[in-house]
Amino acid sequence: MRLQKHIRVMNETVEKLSIEDSYKRLFHACRDEETLPSGSVLNEIIDLCRAILFPGYFGKARISRQTIRFHTGMHIETLHSLLSEQIYAGLCLAQSSLQHPACELLREKAEELSADFIRTLPELREALSKDAEAAYNGDPAAQNLDEVILCYPGFRAISNWRIAHQLYLLKVPYIPRMITEMAHAETGIDIHPGAAIGAYFSIDHGTGTVIGETSVIGHHVRIFQGVSLAGEKLPPDEDGHAIRGINRHPVIGDYVTIYSNTTLLGRIRIGNGVTICGNLWIDRDIPAGTTVTLHAQKETVQQINTKIQILNN
Repeated sequence: MRLQKHIRVMNETVEKLSIEDSYKRLFHACRDEETLPSGSVLNEIIDLCRAILFPGYFGKARISRQTIRFHTGMHIETLHSLLSEQIYAGLCLAQSSLQHPACELLREKAEELSADFIRTLPELREALSKDAEAAYNGDPAAQNLDEVILCYPGFRAISNWRIAHQLYLLKVPYIPRMITEMAHAETGIDIHPGAAIGAYFSIDHGTGTVIGETSVIGHHVRIFQGVSLAGEKLPPDEDGHAIRGINRHPVIGDYVTIYSNTTLLGRIRIGNGVTICGNLWIDRDIPAGTTVTLHAQKETVQQINTKIQILNN
């Protein structure tokens, strides 16, 4: 009797979940031989990229100066194959709304995009070398570059972001966001692949850090845990939908330091050489060379209120 009751409950649930109205917005009908981008394969791709960019630090093989060319060639061949398949899956998914998407025609495009990404690996290595240097020079607790490369969550998140950003610039769908979200899950650091970030960038500690889609960050910028470069909430369009494609996140100049748990909101501009202390909410431009503290911010608000009172009188 009890078994029959459970079977009846399960059957009723299956019927409810099979009603088209309950799943039509959450359903993807895969065509023959089509797959979706795979998180596990993308993890393998990131591991390959790390083994290529930081030889000897990552990967199972013991690499010497005599064998580095061989191992790099093997890694890049595997990377091109795996990445081509994942890009192909993303391209097919992006075209799934079309009535007759010719996915087979996208294989060549996927292979070209994979090769275009691989062509940027020397530039990526140079950029990440500068980021590692910035993290080491900015943190007295860092014993050496080895520790930064192997241990620092901020550097790991930046590495994922720089890989994802290159794919984003190549207009690869889905894959860039999946790669940055993998780092988000691992480190607690959320960087949108569309953000623009300069050289010598470092994130200290990093948990809870958020960098939004249209953020622009200059060179030699250092931020701490809990910092949020947040987008201004825009009114909906005439149909009630969210407005997309608008620059709505902060622009940060060069040589800026932003301490923990500070939120910068909207398309504000932070000048070169600014230092922003912790636990602040900033929604206005900050001129170059300024040090912003809670006390200074309160003084500024009081000055504004005084001016308003004078004008009202």
